[in-house]
Amino acid sequence: MSENKVLESIVEQINLRLTEICSLRQDFTKKEDDSFVSKGDLLVQDIVVELINNNLPDHNVISEEDAPFEGVDFDETSSYVIIDPIDGTENFVSGLKEWGVGVSIYTKGKHVGSLILLPELNDFLMTGMKTDKYKSRIIGLSSSLTKSDLIVLPDEGFEYRIIGCSMYNMLSAVRGAYARFENVKGVNCWDVLPGLNLALEHGTYAEVDGSPYSGQILFPTRKYKIKLSSEG
Repeated sequence: MSENKVLESIVEQINLRLTEICSLRQDFTKKEDDSFVSKGDLLVQDIVVELINNNLPDHNVISEEDAPFEGVDFDETSSYVIIDPIDGTENFVSGLKEWGVGVSIYTKGKHVGSLILLPELNDFLMTGMKTDKYKSRIIGLSSSLTKSDLIVLPDEGFEYRIIGCSMYNMLSAVRGAYARFENVKGVNCWDVLPGLNLALEHGTYAEVDGSPYSGQILFPTRKYKIKLSSEG
């Protein structure tokens, strides 16, 4: 099965089991970093990993729920699937629909496919798909910003949104529904790789740590500051 067919199968299987996934949103625990993990996260991970293992057995899986990756040697020329089973778990366990699944596939060091899936919003975008493009004055903000960060934002000429889901935010930026989205605090590779690569495909400017992004794999060895912008 090709990489894109695997992404299509992920969409199909998660949608088929969405009721079961959502039934687990109240069964959660707190991780060491004070974030939540639910049994819904773990079920999505199981669904995705099974599809990867069955169809792309030469690929190594990097998933948020397997972190931290201490002592792991990563190779930029190897094959990996980077997964965020549920991005926006705080939203998910709180009963909000703005949560997403992110997957990026790299084969022998080259990006071959990415997926952003927003299951409860019945929306997704994956490599090879067309999408509408919009013009907007809305700037998406990361939920990691503090009150002091928010106070210094310009108060004229912009609309601001804090959604609490990187997949939702990045998909909105790829489509131009946000004029810009950035995370200046730093995030993990699984939070951003799908959005970065879909941005490149759809002509949205993408930046990592102050430099233009060009499709390279990012590993869970540190956090990355990112920006997506329709304005360049």
